[in-house]
Amino acid sequence: STPPPGSRCPPSGGRCSPRRSPATTSRPGRAPRPGPPACPKPSPASSSPAGDITVVTWNVGTAMPPSDVTSLLHLNTGETNDADVIAIGLQEVNSKINKRLKDALFTDQWSELFMDVLSPFHFVLVSTVRMQGVILLVFAKYYHLPFLQDIQTDCTRTGLGGYWGNKGGVSVRLSIFGHMVCFLNCHLPAHLEKAEQRKEDFATILHMQQFEGRAASGILDHDLVFWFGDLNFRIESLDIRFVKYAIDSNILSQLWEKDQLNIAKSTWPVLSGFQEGPLNFPPTFKFDVGTNKYDSSAKKRKPAWTDRILWKIKSPSIGLGAGGRRPSQGVLSVSQLCYCSHMEYTVSDHKPVVAIFAVQFASKADKPPVEIYVADEWSRPEQAVVRYKMAVGFHRSSWDWIGLYRVGFRHPKDYVSYVWARSDDGERCLEKQLCAQVMFSEEALPKGKGEYILGYYSNTSSSIAGVTEPFQVSMAKGSEEGSSPTDSSGSSSEDEDDSTLVLLAPKSRSPSPGKMKRHRSRSPSLAKFQGLILRPSSRDRGTSRSPSPQSRRGLPRDIPTIHLPKEEPGHCGAKAKEPGRAADSQEGSSFYQTVREQGSPRCVSTDNPLARADPRNLGLLPALRLEMIDQAMGRRRESVDQGYPCWKMSPTSPLGCSTSPKEGSNP
Repeated sequence: STPPPGSRCPPSGGRCSPRRSPATTSRPGRAPRPGPPACPKPSPASSSPAGDITVVTWNVGTAMPPSDVTSLLHLNTGETNDADVIAIGLQEVNSKINKRLKDALFTDQWSELFMDVLSPFHFVLVSTVRMQGVILLVFAKYYHLPFLQDIQTDCTRTGLGGYWGNKGGVSVRLSIFGHMVCFLNCHLPAHLEKAEQRKEDFATILHMQQFEGRAASGILDHDLVFWFGDLNFRIESLDIRFVKYAIDSNILSQLWEKDQLNIAKSTWPVLSGFQEGPLNFPPTFKFDVGTNKYDSSAKKRKPAWTDRILWKIKSPSIGLGAGGRRPSQGVLSVSQLCYCSHMEYTVSDHKPVVAIFAVQFASKADKPPVEIYVADEWSRPEQAVVRYKMAVGFHRSSWDWIGLYRVGFRHPKDYVSYVWARSDDGERCLEKQLCAQVMFSEEALPKGKGEYILGYYSNTSSSIAGVTEPFQVSMAKGSEEGSSPTDSSGSSSEDEDDSTLVLLAPKSRSPSPGKMKRHRSRSPSLAKFQGLILRPSSRDRGTSRSPSPQSRRGLPRDIPTIHLPKEEPGHCGAKAKEPGRAADSQEGSSFYQTVREQGSPRCVSTDNPLARADPRNLGLLPALRLEMIDQAMGRRRESVDQGYPCWKMSPTSPLGCSTSPKEGSNP
């Protein structure tokens, strides 16, 4: 259906049209405090859930993030007006080698910013995908998470004939209330004369991106597709002076018929069925950075609507099943509430564009895969009992876990503590539709008072399959000597580095190898690791930047080493025997509590922040290895004395000079 006429949103982020309440799907209920043996009856779900989906596209031009994006995300209009799902597509995020290395160790600054801004509004990062400077983030309200399943991502490079990812497309697809929805963020070739190349690249992206499963293997097989990004379509024929005159005179309709994308929608078969709201906002490219003035450089590029948001609803005649009925029950209806640009953001030569959609889902998933029941308050350790019931057909895994989250958590791995969902009678409960039961240990419970949420994380689907409403945890503060790795509140410190590590690692069997707190560390530094000794730069040493055989012979000197301070005898090993550490040991943790130095065992304090992290899980550079300074220098002296050659470096080889080549092989 043709969308209702839109209007340009004011810079303050006001709505373009009246908003209705967010999704009407009920949230999971809570059990009474005593909790009978049988599962309590859950709250009924709405038969026709509806929700608002916000889509944002912004070419950030390698700029640093602004201090606030609240108005961009339309979050300042009250809780009842918030969207239910937010998809954010970025292009030209700084992807130089130094930035990519930092982003490989820590979450990129743009993602951190959006998580920080959205988490107080109860949005949780569902999925993210990055291809060089092209990033796509999908957020949803926490109580919708169980209804977001079958989450997959894909990316397609089209730059330099498909070998470079500066251009191309990234996508996140998922099932929302049983309907398959795909978000596709693209950065297509620039310049006026490259219209045909843009069409070919878009067709290539549609052809190359394929997903697992029979529900929707291709992008256009989804029930609803949102296509957005810096599509780089320009305004043909018209002179730049007339284009600027039309903008200044607010007669934008005279530019629409010369817009390349508007022309293509009626002539390119690949765009058949795609819809777009009216362009009632000025062209979003190209501006002088830091201003609202169009390009004043010598090139004087013509203004254009390069940043666009389109959508497509799958035709009812496509994909008919047995009896002529569609595989997905019901029909989607989509109406656009807002389509606007935000002129107040000046960090880039592009202006961000936002579209808000009201989507009516004909529900097929009427209850979550896992229903969790918990008391209204945990004030004593014996009350930390969790009952959960799995729906018929749910694919249970022995690696599933239940996380305890603070209200306002940022992503599924941002838990406070967790317990494995390994009930002894789990299979029997699944078959007979009974409640299974697990219990948090006293050491894993957070101290103090606050609001928390429980979430069941499914390892099979890499998503949260069930959540509770917020409930109170009021534990008396006391000695925290017995805190386990599953309790990030008992041993946390605001001074420790808290960057999000291994964010949403797919198929991660362990809930998270690092500690994930709520606030952002925009410039994480290796100085946080005590005793870290970095080698001087080549400029300071006065040596060649390129590696040479001579420089490799002193391998331990070239590798940064971390000195772990010695511990008083008789104080080690106690914490390694705690029950809470058993879960981490099952996951193949590569950190050893005892380090042998000069033939005798020496204990490493687990209070050291470094000792609580697995270096391989932290994602440190392959050349960064943990070893004792004395140990490294001793092996170096031995290797020099014995004349052993250092042929190659291997991050997985034993400490020392690594392996030597086989006889007859070429080093």
